[in-house]
Amino acid sequence: MTDNDLNVTLGVEEEFFLVDPESRDLIADPDPAIFETCERASGPHTVVREFLRSQIETNTRVCANFVELRNALTETRRLVIDAARHHKVAVIASSTHPFADWRIQLPTPKERYQRLAITLQERRSLLVGGMHIHVGFGNPESRIRVMTALRRYLPLLNALSASSPFSSGRETGFKSYRLNLLSVLPRFGLPPAFFTRREYENLLSTYQSLKFIDDGSELWWDLRPSPKYPTIELRICDICTRLNDALAVAAVYASLIRKLLRQNAAGALPPEPASEIIAENRWLAARYGVLAFFGNTALGGRIDINDCLTALVEDLTEDARALGCETELRHSLSIIKEGTGADLQIDHFRLRRLEGDSANEALRSIVDLVIRETMEVM
Repeated sequence: MTDNDLNVTLGVEEEFFLVDPESRDLIADPDPAIFETCERASGPHTVVREFLRSQIETNTRVCANFVELRNALTETRRLVIDAARHHKVAVIASSTHPFADWRIQLPTPKERYQRLAITLQERRSLLVGGMHIHVGFGNPESRIRVMTALRRYLPLLNALSASSPFSSGRETGFKSYRLNLLSVLPRFGLPPAFFTRREYENLLSTYQSLKFIDDGSELWWDLRPSPKYPTIELRICDICTRLNDALAVAAVYASLIRKLLRQNAAGALPPEPASEIIAENRWLAARYGVLAFFGNTALGGRIDINDCLTALVEDLTEDARALGCETELRHSLSIIKEGTGADLQIDHFRLRRLEGDSANEALRSIVDLVIRETMEVM
């Protein structure tokens, strides 16, 4: 296998919320000029409307390396923040809003979204934002086999990105409550284990023949073959409040892919854990975030997430160096020590309450904090 066979391309989608700087609430029906300003200034990137009008989604251009990805993510975040600020609106990179009322949120007037609202009914489950990371590599067969081998790492990737501990004005007890809200959707969660491209295509064809879906974009798994691009799309992650954390998660994901691609070429992919065990670890990640103790699928018993990630970072160093993201990979260890966006919100809320704020005041203060942290890219 040559170095060219191990080349990857990178792209990131981020879903932000638009917030009124005075009330700190979501803006249920923001000025369309915000989106128009972004679209005019987007350059090689793409900015699109999401299911709810209070959301805005950025898509970076296709990047050939991590220098390009850092620049692209910086550009897309600045683009949205600048456009919103020009129209006296703030932006938060958080996968849930601390207290917004889902009942007053408005769907974007687009036929696909209107059909989705009618079909799904549970509109509260869609008051979430996420981060999707695309990595392009290999051929259709190798992408499917690597995708299956990636499943065991999904809980770790979710824990590192967690930013949704509050919902509808309450502390949920979860670090990534977004996964709970989305769990009412069909075809959501852990993907099946596929070992050939044909297995995936057969299932996709069955869904289509039964009129459950039109195409692969309606498979909302944590990880999936992109229906548009030659990539495997990571979808389990919350949006990272801090830019460096987002790049760290992307570095872990891309380095894992390069390592697994090498193992696949050598016929040495590791044995696949039971889906039920991965699902258990997934729940632990959503519940406890970077404080989780995962089930150790290799040795049995439980393993501290810090020990799990430390060993993985050492194992991935060679691949990260080849991809030019060793610094970003090692930053993932700082997320464990310093906490995620979710930990930031929880610590701030409890501190404000101890200092005498009412619950409502503390929730509004969380929004101010997340606005500041999101703007650190400026």
